[in-house]
Amino acid sequence: MQQWRLVREAVHRLSWGIADQGMSSLTNFLLSAFVARSLGAAPFGAFSLAYVTYAFAINASRGLAVEPLLIRFSATDVATWRRATADATGTALVVGLVGGILGLAVAPLIGGTTGQAFCALGLTLPGLLLQDSWRYAFFALGKGQHAFVNDLVWAAVQIPALVLLKVTGHTQVFWFVFAWGAAAGVGAVVGSVQGKALPSLTGAARWLTKHRDLGPRYLLENTGTNSVQMVRSYSVTSILGLATVGAVQAASVLMGPFNIILFGVSVITIPEGARLLRNSPRRFPIFCAMVSSGLILLALPWTIGLLIAMPRGLGHLMLGSLWRSAYPLVLPTALAVLANCAATGANLGLHALGAARRSLRAVLITAGLIIVSSIVGALLYGAEGTLYFSAAAAWFGTGLTWWQLRQALHERPEVRVPTWLWPRPAYAEPVSSVEG
Repeated sequence: MQQWRLVREAVHRLSWGIADQGMSSLTNFLLSAFVARSLGAAPFGAFSLAYVTYAFAINASRGLAVEPLLIRFSATDVATWRRATADATGTALVVGLVGGILGLAVAPLIGGTTGQAFCALGLTLPGLLLQDSWRYAFFALGKGQHAFVNDLVWAAVQIPALVLLKVTGHTQVFWFVFAWGAAAGVGAVVGSVQGKALPSLTGAARWLTKHRDLGPRYLLENTGTNSVQMVRSYSVTSILGLATVGAVQAASVLMGPFNIILFGVSVITIPEGARLLRNSPRRFPIFCAMVSSGLILLALPWTIGLLIAMPRGLGHLMLGSLWRSAYPLVLPTALAVLANCAATGANLGLHALGAARRSLRAVLITAGLIIVSSIVGALLYGAEGTLYFSAAAAWFGTGLTWWQLRQALHERPEVRVPTWLWPRPAYAEPVSSVEG
């Protein structure tokens, strides 16, 4: 009975996590599709550069603030959670303020449409990062419904604002980015009300010092992962032009639900993995494999449906005139997403184990391979080349990540490593101390 109760509680928490990621995926998909239809290829390319820069910042915030909170303060009492969350959200706010100042500083230097996008991002980045940190703080507490409501508030403000801009003729990149980010700021304020705690800017230094064994590693790991998309976007812009970046991002928009889910699923499942590791460590490897398998089973029918339906009117419905340039890029984009789905289970396993050195090693090697491959592909074969080469490197990285998980599991004597996860060789390394 105790075991079934734990299973029901885990299913309840994960259900809210899936619902929240679904809400986040839907709103981000609608945002990107709406902006793509409203702006055209080159302005949408400028929007895309601002968006991938936001993704870089949000991963930096998650590495420093969110992931230490999830790993060390999941399922604690509410009073402890509030104290930790005040410091963690304060850290996220500091990252947002620093990133916002940098965005405002580079905007005049860049100029043009891209400079306008970065100006709006600089103004709204603190609210964007703070809202994201509240979402995952609620998951750490096991209150995923609060995260869902918070994202619902963001959507309820964002969607009417975008429609109002369209109706009133303010269809410029600056206003679209500003409306999106300002709506997130509303969600950030609501998060403080929900959590009954305020972000502590002075607590940021305390948080970074206390979790210096995890934060810097996860900062490097998360930004290393996201730097792939960021460097690829900037490189493709310089090699092939801003309109090509718009087409590449449009293909990514079509896989948007899974790109956003992959942003969050591993973070959502880290608390569950940590609980499972404490309560039933023998089931931990199966849990990691089930996460990856479930994501792949969700992504495959979506990919097949896009490839079939886009030439039959769906492409024009979602992207307008951009769909023709984006359609040849859907398959290589999907292959890379499937590789990320396959790697997600291994990544969450490494994080739940606290094996920060191993996860960082896998991420940095994979990121380096993808960056080099994408640039070479762009030089040789254009937009399709950069995506196909990136996908091949991503699949190599997936194998490397699962290998690192296998090594980390062998270092934990309480976990039985299944034979399907590479049997332990006779010359295996001696058991070492647990990382992090």
